[in-house]
Amino acid sequence: MQGLTEEEQSSCKEALQGLLDKVYQPLVVRELLLLQGGPKQASCPSQQKKEPCMAPAPAWLQRLCGHLLSGRLLRPGGVQAVIRGILEGAGAGTVGGSSAEAAAADWQKCEAVAKILSSCPQQSLSLEDYCQQICPQILQLFLIQDKLMMCQFHRVATATVLAMARQHPQQAEKHLLRPLLEPLLRCLREPGDVPAGAVLVEEELLSGCVETVYKVCVVGKEPSPCLLGALQPALGAIFSLWCFTKQNVSFLRTPCQEILLWFLEKSERRASLAALEGLAELRGSPRLPHPHCRFQVGSGGGVAATIKEAVSDEDEALYQKLSSEQWQLEQLADLLSCCRRGSLAGDFFLGCLKELTQVASEEDPAPPSQGPALDLELLCHPTLPQQMRQLQVLRVVALLTEAISDSLLTDVRQVVDFVAATLQRACAGLSRGSVGPVESQTLSMAMGLGAAMLGGALELESEDFASLKQLVPLLEELSRLHPEPSIQELAADLSISICTHRAFSTGALCAAAGRALGRRKGGPADQGSAVASTGTPDGTPRAGPAPPQEPPRSCSGEPQGMDRESSAPCDPQDPLQELLSGAYSPDVPTRAAALRRLSRMAEQRDPAALKTWEKLLKVFVENLEHEDSFVYLSAIQGVAQLSEASPRGTLPCLLAQYAGAPKVETRMKAGEALLRTTRALGDRVFQHRDSLIHAFLRGVRDPDCSLRASSLSNLGELCQILGFQLGSVVHELVSCLAAVVKTDREAEVRRAAVHVVVLLLRGLSTRAVEVLRDVLLDLYRLLKFVGRCEQDEVTVLHAQLALEELDGLLRPLLFPPQTLQKKIEILP
Repeated sequence: MQGLTEEEQSSCKEALQGLLDKVYQPLVVRELLLLQGGPKQASCPSQQKKEPCMAPAPAWLQRLCGHLLSGRLLRPGGVQAVIRGILEGAGAGTVGGSSAEAAAADWQKCEAVAKILSSCPQQSLSLEDYCQQICPQILQLFLIQDKLMMCQFHRVATATVLAMARQHPQQAEKHLLRPLLEPLLRCLREPGDVPAGAVLVEEELLSGCVETVYKVCVVGKEPSPCLLGALQPALGAIFSLWCFTKQNVSFLRTPCQEILLWFLEKSERRASLAALEGLAELRGSPRLPHPHCRFQVGSGGGVAATIKEAVSDEDEALYQKLSSEQWQLEQLADLLSCCRRGSLAGDFFLGCLKELTQVASEEDPAPPSQGPALDLELLCHPTLPQQMRQLQVLRVVALLTEAISDSLLTDVRQVVDFVAATLQRACAGLSRGSVGPVESQTLSMAMGLGAAMLGGALELESEDFASLKQLVPLLEELSRLHPEPSIQELAADLSISICTHRAFSTGALCAAAGRALGRRKGGPADQGSAVASTGTPDGTPRAGPAPPQEPPRSCSGEPQGMDRESSAPCDPQDPLQELLSGAYSPDVPTRAAALRRLSRMAEQRDPAALKTWEKLLKVFVENLEHEDSFVYLSAIQGVAQLSEASPRGTLPCLLAQYAGAPKVETRMKAGEALLRTTRALGDRVFQHRDSLIHAFLRGVRDPDCSLRASSLSNLGELCQILGFQLGSVVHELVSCLAAVVKTDREAEVRRAAVHVVVLLLRGLSTRAVEVLRDVLLDLYRLLKFVGRCEQDEVTVLHAQLALEELDGLLRPLLFPPQTLQKKIEILP
């Protein structure tokens, strides 16, 4: 600029600015990058590849080009222009070609662009002003749907959001994350004066929001505190949306589940537990969607949020509310079972138990002396909020215990916390003078669990005893307050055993440990003079510190002389006869324990039990008619174990019971036993294929709808196990399914029939085309008929699942993947 007057300099600047404004902006960015020159020779990456490197430009030219590039960025649409210019200028070619796909796969270039966009230029007035101009353009990048451009722009936008959240968390939350989550947060607010049936959030907007959150959180793999904190209020909407997709077909199911698991696994444990409590409606945050908001399946496979129409019938409204809450709690348990973060489910379960203890220890609120007219219900029932809260905690505890009991308590710490929470609840009830039967049974279970730990069921280390010592004050208080002498004695013995690190043990402690480990008092596992056993539940010794020997006495505390007869050698048949007689005991726990023990003997192929398999079979079959679930489920398990050991002798009896039992309930129990036997036999079930299929097909014609549905379910499981061995009976099977789907009046039976098709396709897998080649067209037409004419939504869902299985099997055959092979031939 030397030698030019100020007027000429101003004219040149105006001409340059006009030129830059008129030219294609990505081209301008690319040329300015070329004018800036390459990096210094020492840091040039091309030197390592033996390629020529661009010489660096003078410092004044670099500053000027940087200033002009910042001006291009701050213009409307400048973000896209900078992205296109940098990626194309880096050797990617024009956007839309094959080289653009290569640029999209290059994460380093996308990270470099994100680093530029997340840095505030010097010519900007402030960081806040820069974010107000740039952040809306960054969010617009997620809306690009062009397949050739979408990949690279989405990657740049994701990297920019993560970089902004890392470098400028306050501005990122205000200008990026809140607008990004706005469609989800809108479902949580009061809808206002919006008419019923109106669309609250459009399908495209809500689906795009979920997909964008999935890309930023799950694909980005950078759990910053800013991102986790911004996502936490929207978890309720995402969870409700996921629960809705579990009942329907939508592509949003997997993204919602992955987002929820990502938050639970990447957040701090306290934040994860607080989120779980909010989703279970035990806390106020995160909140679930507003009661007037409901989700609706969209035409494009997504979901839209609409205003729910009011239900005039109060009973129907209450039923819908309770069924929706129960379904969400079941899905919460399913989500916990999928979580890969260890012990999170157990910690949440223990937190609910402590919450239950806290609720039980609270005093009943006094009725208010005066209040507004709208609080009339609260005035008449002052304990209603406390009762509702306690009921919700009870529902959560019961559902977790039923659904994922195997994965709740996974280590000694959690077991100790569970026992401590139960003891605290019992002490709180005793101090108030009210202990119900449920609390008494829970207390007995917890103390038995503690006795089993101290009896050798778990390997305890020194740090485990340090955590066990927190139980000592509770046990001492329980021994003082509890009215039953046996509980007082057991609490005192547990306290002494903990303080002495298992060096002291008594008969009451041994009996409680035996009951907790499934032993029968007075049985062969309890005989002998070793009172404080350190063995495992199956009787094998376990390594560990051996307690000192005491004078022999029985586990129930009788004197030594009374135990000599029971500890004397006995005939090996006596325990078996005792178990057979115990299987007819009027006491339900005794009968169930005897059946469990007989089932264990059949599973372990006990010679004495196998010699009398006919008696065992008779005992199991007769106990199928018992009303208590603990008894008949134990009998079903015993029949299955016995059938696996001797199928030829037991299957005819089960088939006769399934076909001719007078009660429908007994026949369904026999069907469950046949199903478990089929699973246990595996490939050996082919020998009994015809008899089993004949029995189940006859059950499909039964007048009772429950038995018809059960027979179809069993038939589907059998077909899945048989697989390729199904044979020519497939024609009869397809004809039966078609008749049931088209003629049966009960929806549950039609559901079971369509579900048989799903199980059949899954069992045959890639061999389905070969086995079902004659009936494949009939199955396809049947499924399409269900999709067109069926009114039951669950049946239609099963049909859609079957069509998806069929599509997955036929698509590779109709459109085989093309593979490129390189052949090198040597000419003679």
